[in-house]
Amino acid sequence: MRGLVIKNTGSWYTVKTDDGRIVESKIKGNFRLKGIRSTNPVAVGDYVQLIINQEGTAFISEIEDRKNYIVRKSPNLSKQSHIIAANLDQAFLIVTINYPETSLTFIDRFLAGAEAYRVPVTLVFNKYDLLSDDERHYQEAVMNLYRTIGYDCIEVQATADASTEKSLERLKPLLAGKVTLMSGNSGVGKSTIINGLLPHANLRTAEISDTHKTGMHTTTFSEMLELPSGGYLIDTPGIKGFGTFDIDREELTSYFREIFKFSEQCRFSNCTHTHEPGCAVRQAVEEHFISESRYHSYLSMLDDKDENKYREAF
Repeated sequence: MRGLVIKNTGSWYTVKTDDGRIVESKIKGNFRLKGIRSTNPVAVGDYVQLIINQEGTAFISEIEDRKNYIVRKSPNLSKQSHIIAANLDQAFLIVTINYPETSLTFIDRFLAGAEAYRVPVTLVFNKYDLLSDDERHYQEAVMNLYRTIGYDCIEVQATADASTEKSLERLKPLLAGKVTLMSGNSGVGKSTIINGLLPHANLRTAEISDTHKTGMHTTTFSEMLELPSGGYLIDTPGIKGFGTFDIDREELTSYFREIFKFSEQCRFSNCTHTHEPGCAVRQAVEEHFISESRYHSYLSMLDDKDENKYREAF
């Protein structure tokens, strides 16, 4: 029996079978995916095979090959990954300039990870209605930076009032018929946006901590929510840090689009863009063709071999 994993609550997985049934399942035996050091061998978005024993318990016996996935560092085991979701058409990264502040380093790490696993990303800037004039100018500059690189950026105002529905209308055509991961730091308004798009979802929301202007986790597990227009939204727990996996230092350049473009002009083909003579990337940074924030994010990810540093930048 074949099905789609639509919810993961830890040891149990909710599977929607091809004939439309909802089946609560467990993993059969103790299998792990080849080549992936993951704390969760089965992820939301996986297509799986089920077997049901004589007692009526359903077990996941096989996972079909994934077309892509998004991973983050496991919150418990620093040297392992946690697969956020699999088989995605796109990801929406919810960003807030303030209340709470999403760091550019976090954005760049997410984008690089998505590039590595071939997941297109749209940056959704939320809460612009709360920003001061200076903060709005800064948001415009940040959006212009990422648009110049080639990423779509959208502004929305997701609040608990009638203005939310009008603001979110621009997202609906982009979601129709697609499997979309909705991700971001805790507190950026992800659940409010999903509630605006899918009122029946009725996801729990929480206030921002006044002391630290940071969000509090309201989603504790990943879940696929079916869209009226076809496709799914994948709601995930808020992410505080974002590491990278299975990415060699030599490959990292290609996951920063503008750095890769200039790297082709470097004197040495194996240039790391840190100290080598004739480095076109460092020259492009000096001449402001590559932003310093993006370059520093690249350097930060080069240093990820130090397993203990990954959370410190956030």
